[in-house]
Amino acid sequence: MAEIAAPPIAMDAMQGVQTNIVAPAPIPGQTPAVVPADAAPAPEEVASETLYIQNLNEKIKIPVLKSSLRGLFKSYGEVLDVVAHSNLRMRGQAFVSFESPEMAKKALKEVRGFPLYSKPMQISFAKTRSDAVVRKLDEGSFDAHKQQRLDHKKATRYTNPIKRKYRQKRLAADDAFKSMVRGQSLQQNVNVQMPDEYLPPNKILFLQNLPETVTKDQLMALFSQYPNLYEVRLIPTKKDIAFVEFLDEQSATVAKDALHNYKLDGENKIKITFARK
Repeated sequence: MAEIAAPPIAMDAMQGVQTNIVAPAPIPGQTPAVVPADAAPAPEEVASETLYIQNLNEKIKIPVLKSSLRGLFKSYGEVLDVVAHSNLRMRGQAFVSFESPEMAKKALKEVRGFPLYSKPMQISFAKTRSDAVVRKLDEGSFDAHKQQRLDHKKATRYTNPIKRKYRQKRLAADDAFKSMVRGQSLQQNVNVQMPDEYLPPNKILFLQNLPETVTKDQLMALFSQYPNLYEVRLIPTKKDIAFVEFLDEQSATVAKDALHNYKLDGENKIKITFARK
């Protein structure tokens, strides 16, 4: 888990967003649940300096979410790092690292179940130390720790069930599109049927009339000007078309309206429509 510092949030961007969140206080008079004498005690989690948080509101922008988590947990001790990403594997999750396991244990006990942005947080101890913790408490072994993490990430890249499921889904979609193109090529002399301009909004955009020399990096640079870009996919058999996917339909609509008829090479206008669902 790479060290990522929470960026400062512009005040105008924070209007209407709750970031000064106070840790929940114990409920007076609440009687703790009684555990039957014959019930087997649940195995206690091994405490670590880093908390693993799930069930976070995916609609909250990552910088705002990180700032909120830092503000919520700082009352339990120095927060070394807050890590959260919007990619498929990490969506709705975050890691919060403290200086000591004792700080993390107290925070877990008091904040677990707290409704952050209307969703109760599920909190447990992380299985491994974060980069920030190792750098702070055991700097001499940081390089070895980081290399071990990268090796593990590389080894599990193709065995991760979430990534494997998404990869299979994407390959199936690409195969279906290639079959459609081949079928239309036989009937229309390789003139691909264009999607209807009146299709309903979709978080995936269909790009046509691209220069044959266009690269994925060029399209990434163009569409990354707009928030929530998720992926750009080129079609190897048809170099003048591509798919651009955003995290939601609203973000895709903003990019579509802004870049439709944009001249990427200074000559040909890009045609952008919503992809068929």
